[in-house]
Amino acid sequence: MAERNHPADGLALGLVLAAAGGFLDAYTYIARGGVFANAQTGNLVLLGVRAFAGDLRALHYLAPVLAFVLGVLACQALRAAHRRLRPVGWRQAVLIGEAALLAASVFAPQSWNDAVNAGVSFACAMQVSAFRSLCGQPYATTMCTGNLRSGTEALWKGLATRDGESLRAGGRYFAVIGCFVAGAGVGALLTRAFWEVAALFPAGLLLLAGALLRDKECETE
Repeated sequence: MAERNHPADGLALGLVLAAAGGFLDAYTYIARGGVFANAQTGNLVLLGVRAFAGDLRALHYLAPVLAFVLGVLACQALRAAHRRLRPVGWRQAVLIGEAALLAASVFAPQSWNDAVNAGVSFACAMQVSAFRSLCGQPYATTMCTGNLRSGTEALWKGLATRDGESLRAGGRYFAVIGCFVAGAGVGALLTRAFWEVAALFPAGLLLLAGALLRDKECETE
């Protein structure tokens, strides 16, 4: 559990990461073959639909799912080795690595879409594993279902019990959701304008997120 006042737990960082998450889903869906890099539920649904129809294109959706699993494992390994990463904190290393992967994807042609989607899914899995708390409460930076549930529950509790902290928590969840949606919308516009090169925009957001962390504090959990 992250500390309540930990920089990796802060609202500003959560909003930036959510915007990047929404952008990446729009980018991979529009420019990289209709695959969601973050929303593995969608990929699993399409995998099941294709597989049970006997369509070999089901494998198209399997790669990002497997890459996501590997990304979670890699994040845990990086966290375990974080003391050897100084002066860069392990969460900063996650963001820098993710930004570098996105920058590299700019040079990948359309024939490499499966590899790009797998790489983005890997990076997004590391991000969602590294940043799991928002002001002391669990949340996700690359998907919205859990945030929508938690935010609605917090608002209900706040209204039912007149609990100001619950209302503020609900507001934070919905702010994150709003940034995710805005990131997806802006991501769609920029991806259609710049195509593969649009990956540089979320890479910049991730570097901004990394700048919000301080080395000493991001070494701790």
